[in-house]
Amino acid sequence: MSRLVECVPNFSEGNNQEVIDAISQAVVQTPGCVLLDVDAGPSTNRTVYTFVGRPEDVVEGALNAARAAFRLIDMRRHKGEHPRMGALDVCPFIPVRGVSMHECVLCAQAFGQRLAEELGVPVYLYGEAAQTASRRTLPAIRAGEYEALPEKLKQAEWTPDFGPSSFIASWGATATGARKFLIAFNINLLSTKEQAHRIALNLREQGRGADQPGRLKKVQGIGWYLDEKNLAQVSTNLLDFEVTALHTVYEETCREAKELSLPVVGSQLVGLVPLQALLDAAAFYCERENLFVLEEEQRIRLVVNRLGLDSLSPFNPKERIIEYLVDEGGPEQNLVDKPLRAFVREVGARSAAPGGGSVAAASAAMGASLACMAGLMSYGKRQFEHLDAAMRRLIPPFHAAAAQLTALVDGDAQAFAACLEAMKLPRSTPEEKDRRSAALQEGLRRAVAVPLALAETVATLWPALQELALCVNLACRSDLQVHGGACWAAAVWTVVGQGLSQPFMGICRARARGADWPHVCQTRQRITSLLQEAKTQVALVLDRLEERQE
Repeated sequence: MSRLVECVPNFSEGNNQEVIDAISQAVVQTPGCVLLDVDAGPSTNRTVYTFVGRPEDVVEGALNAARAAFRLIDMRRHKGEHPRMGALDVCPFIPVRGVSMHECVLCAQAFGQRLAEELGVPVYLYGEAAQTASRRTLPAIRAGEYEALPEKLKQAEWTPDFGPSSFIASWGATATGARKFLIAFNINLLSTKEQAHRIALNLREQGRGADQPGRLKKVQGIGWYLDEKNLAQVSTNLLDFEVTALHTVYEETCREAKELSLPVVGSQLVGLVPLQALLDAAAFYCERENLFVLEEEQRIRLVVNRLGLDSLSPFNPKERIIEYLVDEGGPEQNLVDKPLRAFVREVGARSAAPGGGSVAAASAAMGASLACMAGLMSYGKRQFEHLDAAMRRLIPPFHAAAAQLTALVDGDAQAFAACLEAMKLPRSTPEEKDRRSAALQEGLRRAVAVPLALAETVATLWPALQELALCVNLACRSDLQVHGGACWAAAVWTVVGQGLSQPFMGICRARARGADWPHVCQTRQRITSLLQEAKTQVALVLDRLEERQE
């Protein structure tokens, strides 16, 4: 799954397990689709499915799920807390990896057209796929919900993008579109539905209307009551967690609740969540509380605790974080998950990849980890208490760099594979030659970008390493010496010298065929600079370590 799209259809059934399972099976049985999560809500009478696959596969999976729902769901009998207008209420397509937003728009268009043609139902395009500004937001399309559709469909401004303008009582209408990752996040209150809704109105971007907007951009929200849990929720959708973060919604809800003397008793994530959203929350709480937490697993645990994500049911990160669920490309490409012995054996096999770039990335990652270890051996010990503040500042860059460099182990092999694929393209006609040339140039650029990124990452570590060499626990002096040598060898000789030489020369040879010559020159200048800087910096680090006496 090198190209990955996420599809998150919401069906208006959250109680009948047979129906829920039938829709699940329709997705599972679609070739190329991987069902990641099924989240059913009895009070909302709604189930959110999350599955991934290549663009063409997720369109088929969504259609198969819709066919099952068409047979099994009758909207004339539907009641639930969540706003809805159709059996398949909404079906968004979200780019995950190697896919642009435009490609997801094409997915929505293809799905909407085929759904309307096959089932004869009204379909609206929303989000990035919307044809008009008035249909960009889901609440605008869903205004009045299912009950308003008979009259709404008669209005010219609400003519569906696909399908008939007639009311299909058993189905209603469906919205499909493309968007960024949406996080469904509910905060629990011991309050009434009305109090929860009052808070939601204050926070959501729409507010109470154009003259009374809310405080949080890219946030939708309503208040409702969960009978089965005997509590109310401020139910929010974060349309862009990079604009308004998860922890911001939670903290603002807590502030509003405090003003009303209402207790907040945790929160709930519906469906899956991107890893970065939780890491952003971890960074917020670490900074606010002056905490020193490095490991990703511990940072996730901190967020689960601070947000109370396990208040209604256990929160298992391995089942709820999308990056933890998605296979990153199969065993033949996913080098970093191989045992060390298998990785070494594969490097030594009769194949061009993994090669020098992947080995260099692994070496540099281990070097950064050694520096991180040396810092931790100087932190939290009574005899080195005077170094604690410095270590809290110096250790995180090495810890972060180790993760970044580890990712480049696979990145280099994948970039090389892209070059090989481009070289295999046909070149019989002028058009094919042009496509092959463009693909080859893009492949060469990727092949240059990965080892260059490795060298750039290592270059950011030299100042911290210089300072660490002056004060680190001397018992770790040899570890820092190995770190300096590993970074020098990996980032300069192996990566910059060998890893960049072949693709760099390939671009140079392609100059006459339209290569980006300014980019070539700029890359060469940067290489020269990195070589000189690394040579100087590693000598300084080693000298400082040698000068220190135990």
